[in-house]
Amino acid sequence: MKKAKYLPVLSLAVIGSFYVTTPVLASPLLGSDLASFTVLGASTVTNVPTSTIGGNVGVWSSGGANAITGFLSSPGVAVSDPQVVGGQVHAGTAVAQSAQSQLTTARANLDSLGAGTTLSLADMVGLTLFPGIYTVPAGTTNLSGALTLDGQGNANAAWIFQMDSTLITSSNSVVNVINTGAGAGVFWNVASSATIGTDTTFMGNILALASISMNTTATNLCGRVLANTAAVTLQMNTLSGICAGSLAGSGGLGGGLDVTAGGVTILPFLPTHPGGTVPEPSTLMLLMLGAAGFVNRRRLLGTH
Repeated sequence: MKKAKYLPVLSLAVIGSFYVTTPVLASPLLGSDLASFTVLGASTVTNVPTSTIGGNVGVWSSGGANAITGFLSSPGVAVSDPQVVGGQVHAGTAVAQSAQSQLTTARANLDSLGAGTTLSLADMVGLTLFPGIYTVPAGTTNLSGALTLDGQGNANAAWIFQMDSTLITSSNSVVNVINTGAGAGVFWNVASSATIGTDTTFMGNILALASISMNTTATNLCGRVLANTAAVTLQMNTLSGICAGSLAGSGGLGGGLDVTAGGVTILPFLPTHPGGTVPEPSTLMLLMLGAAGFVNRRRLLGTH
């Protein structure tokens, strides 16, 4: 009787030694200095008190005595202000200058993602948009009511809005972000200026080439207003780069994208519910190889 020949079954540890992944160095779209600012202007930041802002406020140029108004600040230094929580008011500081440079880079990286899907109308009212890249045509208003951004259970959901010209919202407009989590990102890449209407409830990061105006009592409780070459105007606004609830930890909706030497990458799907977590490719490969080896051994032994 012939002896059964047994094929060696490699342990998971041994198999794992042959499956090595090379890490790719990546960084968020918003650099660390830029991400520290909830409000950043190039020339001036004008505030009609009283606003409530979570995160740094500043201008990158020194701008003279009138660079920042409506705050208890002195040009060229970073100072505390009762309207600013968890940050300071900066005028011409090194960190503000670095943030402005990072803003220029971030806008260029968003441009590199291309047009994506071009919406047929300038006004996004009533739409439910899934994660992706959208080009929004110029119009008298880009939002006259409610817009819903539905992450479809992806904690890394990312929305990029390529605004052809301006970003304008009508009074009492609302941006809702749902079904996503701590890795999410919302970016409004504005080719000129942004005007957020009175009592608008906005969300996400506005990266405008020129100016940004937040009209009376408009809010952005999960995002930033970042003007690349011109001014920011505030009027009794509530703004924060630190989100709450399911979006806590998202860095002010600054996630969803990585920047590597090869360009901008959209992060892979990550379920919002821990029970639905998909194994990493390396872990999944080990499990498959181990299972195949176990089945092969059982067959050779004649067991069932």
